[in-house]
Amino acid sequence: MLFLILVAETANLKLNIDCEVKDLVSILPWDTDAICTSAKKTGRVIIAHEAPLTQGFGSELASYIQEKCFLHLEAPVKRVTGWDTPFPHVFEPFYMPDKHRGLSAINDIVNF
Repeated sequence: MLFLILVAETANLKLNIDCEVKDLVSILPWDTDAICTSAKKTGRVIIAHEAPLTQGFGSELASYIQEKCFLHLEAPVKRVTGWDTPFPHVFEPFYMPDKHRGLSAINDIVNF
């Protein structure tokens, strides 16, 4: 998701917040070590994916991170996802996570 890199760069330039972006190439198997190392290092996690919030793979990631890294987290795991609603493809740009929702999530998690 290219928008995540843009969000991280914008957060660095405008909010002076340094972000670490991890792109899971596959969801099975997924790199649990890299994710836990990053969560422990930063103390914060935002999961972004295009699937709906409910029953998306981000729920599994959030659960795993909360279970394995809880004592290292400074804020709850945040998710930026598609909406929990059906949508016609013509409205896809309004459904997908975008940079505004990503920046809002960064601001929320840093100021928790």
